[in-house]
Amino acid sequence: MGTHIGTLRPPRGAHKRRKRIGQGMGSGHGKTATRGSKGQRSRTGARVRPGFEGGQMPLHRRLPKRGFTNIFRKHYAVVNLRDLEKFTPDEKITPELLVQRGVVRELRDGLRVLGDGELKAPLQVAAHHFSKSAREKIEKAGGKAEVLPA
Repeated sequence: MGTHIGTLRPPRGAHKRRKRIGQGMGSGHGKTATRGSKGQRSRTGARVRPGFEGGQMPLHRRLPKRGFTNIFRKHYAVVNLRDLEKFTPDEKITPELLVQRGVVRELRDGLRVLGDGELKAPLQVAAHHFSKSAREKIEKAGGKAEVLPA
Protein backbone atom coordinates (compact mmCIF):
# COMPACT_ATOMS: atom_id res chain seq x y z
CA MET A 1 0.00 0.00 0.00
CA GLY A 2 2.96 2.36 0.59
CA THR A 3 3.44 5.09 3.17
CA HIS A 4 1.28 8.14 3.44
CA ILE A 5 1.44 11.18 5.72
CA GLY A 6 -0.62 9.53 8.47
CA THR A 7 1.88 6.70 8.96
CA LEU A 8 5.10 8.72 9.02
CA ARG A 9 7.24 8.16 12.12
CA PRO A 10 10.65 9.57 13.08
CA PRO A 11 13.54 7.07 12.87
CA ARG A 12 14.43 5.09 15.99
CA GLY A 13 16.57 7.10 18.40
CA ALA A 14 15.61 10.47 16.90
CA HIS A 15 13.44 11.44 19.88
CA LYS A 16 14.86 11.06 23.38
CA ARG A 17 12.48 11.28 26.32
CA ARG A 18 12.89 14.36 28.51
CA LYS A 19 14.36 13.70 31.95
CA ARG A 20 11.47 14.40 34.36
CA ILE A 21 13.22 15.27 37.60
CA GLY A 22 11.65 15.53 41.03
CA GLN A 23 8.78 13.15 40.19
CA GLY A 24 9.19 10.70 43.07
CA MET A 25 11.61 7.97 44.02
CA GLY A 26 10.34 5.51 41.39
CA SER A 27 11.48 7.80 38.57
CA GLY A 28 15.10 7.45 39.59
CA HIS A 29 15.33 11.24 39.77
CA GLY A 30 13.44 11.90 42.98
CA LYS A 31 14.64 13.31 46.32
CA THR A 32 17.47 15.68 45.30
CA ALA A 33 16.36 15.76 41.66
CA THR A 34 19.85 15.42 40.13
CA ARG A 35 21.21 18.40 42.09
CA GLY A 36 23.54 16.43 44.38
CA SER A 37 23.13 17.07 48.08
CA LYS A 38 22.97 20.34 50.01
CA GLY A 39 25.02 23.42 49.25
CA GLN A 40 24.57 26.64 47.34
CA ARG A 41 24.01 25.06 43.92
CA SER A 42 21.32 22.66 45.16
CA ARG A 43 19.02 25.50 46.23
CA THR A 44 16.16 26.74 44.12
CA GLY A 45 16.97 29.85 42.09
CA ALA A 46 20.67 29.22 42.74
CA ARG A 47 22.95 31.01 40.33
CA VAL A 48 26.46 32.13 41.16
CA ARG A 49 27.23 35.26 39.17
CA PRO A 50 30.27 35.18 36.85
CA GLY A 51 33.44 36.16 38.70
CA PHE A 52 32.05 35.27 42.16
CA GLU A 53 34.71 33.46 44.21
CA GLY A 54 32.71 32.43 47.27
CA GLY A 55 33.15 35.73 49.10
CA GLN A 56 36.91 35.96 48.52
CA MET A 57 37.88 39.25 46.89
CA PRO A 58 37.48 38.44 43.16
CA LEU A 59 40.43 38.59 40.79
CA HIS A 60 39.04 41.52 38.80
CA ARG A 61 38.96 43.58 42.02
CA ARG A 62 42.37 42.43 43.25
CA LEU A 63 44.13 43.67 40.11
CA PRO A 64 45.01 47.37 39.78
CA LYS A 65 43.16 49.66 37.39
CA ARG A 66 45.14 50.93 34.42
CA GLY A 67 44.78 53.51 31.69
CA PHE A 68 42.12 56.08 30.95
CA THR A 69 39.79 57.18 28.15
CA ASN A 70 41.00 60.18 26.21
CA ILE A 71 37.94 62.42 25.80
CA PHE A 72 39.70 64.46 23.09
CA ARG A 73 40.34 61.49 20.79
CA LYS A 74 39.30 62.03 17.17
CA HIS A 75 37.12 59.33 15.61
CA TYR A 76 37.68 59.41 11.86
CA ALA A 77 35.66 57.55 9.27
CA VAL A 78 38.23 55.48 7.35
CA VAL A 79 38.24 54.84 3.60
CA ASN A 80 40.90 53.04 1.53
CA LEU A 81 41.95 53.85 -2.02
CA ARG A 82 40.45 50.57 -3.26
CA ASP A 83 37.03 51.94 -2.20
CA LEU A 84 37.57 55.01 -4.38
CA GLU A 85 38.44 53.05 -7.58
CA LYS A 86 34.78 52.93 -8.64
CA PHE A 87 34.50 56.73 -8.90
CA THR A 88 34.93 58.51 -12.24
CA PRO A 89 37.68 61.15 -12.65
CA ASP A 90 35.20 63.97 -13.40
CA GLU A 91 33.49 63.92 -9.96
CA LYS A 92 35.11 65.47 -6.89
CA ILE A 93 35.16 63.01 -4.01
CA THR A 94 34.05 64.67 -0.77
CA PRO A 95 33.14 63.16 2.62
CA GLU A 96 29.48 64.05 2.02
CA LEU A 97 29.49 62.25 -1.35
CA LEU A 98 30.92 59.09 0.27
CA VAL A 99 28.18 59.10 2.91
CA GLN A 100 25.53 59.67 0.20
CA ARG A 101 26.85 56.72 -1.89
CA GLY A 102 27.07 54.46 1.18
CA VAL A 103 30.86 54.01 1.05
CA VAL A 104 31.08 55.52 4.55
CA ARG A 105 28.30 54.98 7.07
CA GLU A 106 28.99 57.87 9.46
CA LEU A 107 31.48 60.76 9.31
CA ARG A 108 32.02 61.52 13.02
CA ASP A 109 35.10 63.82 13.36
CA GLY A 110 36.11 63.68 9.70
CA LEU A 111 37.39 61.43 6.93
CA ARG A 112 40.77 59.71 6.81
CA VAL A 113 42.00 58.25 3.51
CA LEU A 114 44.41 55.29 3.73
CA GLY A 115 46.57 53.88 0.95
CA ASP A 116 45.40 50.27 0.56
CA GLY A 117 44.69 49.63 -3.14
CA GLU A 118 45.82 51.18 -6.42
CA LEU A 119 44.36 54.07 -8.41
CA LYS A 120 44.22 54.05 -12.20
CA ALA A 121 42.21 57.24 -12.78
CA PRO A 122 43.23 60.74 -11.64
CA LEU A 123 40.82 61.55 -8.81
CA GLN A 124 40.19 64.76 -6.87
CA VAL A 125 39.81 63.67 -3.26
CA ALA A 126 38.90 66.01 -0.39
CA ALA A 127 39.33 64.64 3.15
CA HIS A 128 40.39 65.74 6.62
CA HIS A 129 43.47 63.52 6.71
CA PHE A 130 45.55 61.46 4.24
CA SER A 131 48.14 58.81 5.01
CA LYS A 132 51.51 59.37 3.34
CA SER A 133 51.04 56.38 0.98
CA ALA A 134 47.49 57.48 0.04
CA ARG A 135 48.65 60.99 -0.86
CA GLU A 136 51.56 59.59 -2.95
CA LYS A 137 49.31 57.15 -4.86
CA ILE A 138 46.65 59.80 -5.59
CA GLU A 139 49.27 62.24 -6.92
CA LYS A 140 51.09 59.48 -8.84
CA ALA A 141 47.83 58.70 -10.66
CA GLY A 142 47.57 62.39 -11.61
CA GLY A 143 44.93 63.25 -9.03
CA LYS A 144 44.78 65.82 -6.24
CA ALA A 145 44.55 65.30 -2.46
CA GLU A 146 42.86 68.28 -0.79
CA VAL A 147 43.04 68.52 3.01
CA LEU A 148 39.86 69.90 4.57
CA PRO A 149 39.98 71.92 7.81
CA ALA A 150 39.12 69.79 10.83
